[in-house]
Amino acid sequence: MKPSPYGNLIVAMVTPFDARLEVDYQAAVSLARHLVAQGVDGVLISGTTGESPTLSNEEKVRLVSEVREGLDPSVMVWAGASSYNTANSVELAKLVEKAGADGILAVTPYYNKPSQEGLYRHFRAISEAVSLPIMLYNVPSRTSVNLLPDTVLRLAELENVVAIKEASGILDQVSAILESCGEGFYVYSGDDSLTLPILALGGSGVVSVAAHLVGRDMKNMINLYAEGKIQEARAVHYKLFRLFKALFCVTNPVPVKTALEMTGIRVGGLRLPLCPPGEGERESIYKVLSKMNLL
Repeated sequence: MKPSPYGNLIVAMVTPFDARLEVDYQAAVSLARHLVAQGVDGVLISGTTGESPTLSNEEKVRLVSEVREGLDPSVMVWAGASSYNTANSVELAKLVEKAGADGILAVTPYYNKPSQEGLYRHFRAISEAVSLPIMLYNVPSRTSVNLLPDTVLRLAELENVVAIKEASGILDQVSAILESCGEGFYVYSGDDSLTLPILALGGSGVVSVAAHLVGRDMKNMINLYAEGKIQEARAVHYKLFRLFKALFCVTNPVPVKTALEMTGIRVGGLRLPLCPPGEGERESIYKVLSKMNLL
């Protein structure tokens, strides 16, 4: 495991909505404070889990501003600030920097499937537009493009590209990135269930969905591993494993929003094209929460 100045447990936070599916900014601040009380080091606003494709730039900027103002300065606030349009990504990155974001999460452009050179130029343009630290986000299952290790190495040479959220699910790719990138570059798991394996390879932590519900356990697992208590860390991993899988039984963030509502944390509904889970999926989520005494 490689210690990171950005912490080891970051939550990809859901965006709470009211009954009219308008952003509930007060609920967002309350949720962020709750997560910090569970031991997280940072929160990510308006990422995939925050339903970023359905949020306007104005909503994203206000979310960053409100949450940043509502948290202690020691808690890092990351902002999702990229899309399939480089010019719009650059504009949004500048806006969230002005709004008080401490770092930017930049996802690989989706739908238009750029080449590796196109990916490099996209991220370089964002890097040159802001002074904030940038965490790359590689999630081929959603974007249909894989940010390859050689491209990550090129990007890591840019001064403010400091980390990657790796959600390819390919551990050999994680190994290649860790082997080639320097001391000032950090790899975070983008999948809760791969947190422990990635720590074993030299990763620094996780950008988590499950920490909405089990933040203390996630933090404990990471700390146990850092202390060399491998068997104890592994035991926590297996304790949480069913929850990790249940939270992805349908498209994220549908299950985690459903689970939060079941546990009494009001985050509202989902904006189309996302919709509530079916009865079978709800039952599966409920059973796992019940077995883990989270209800």
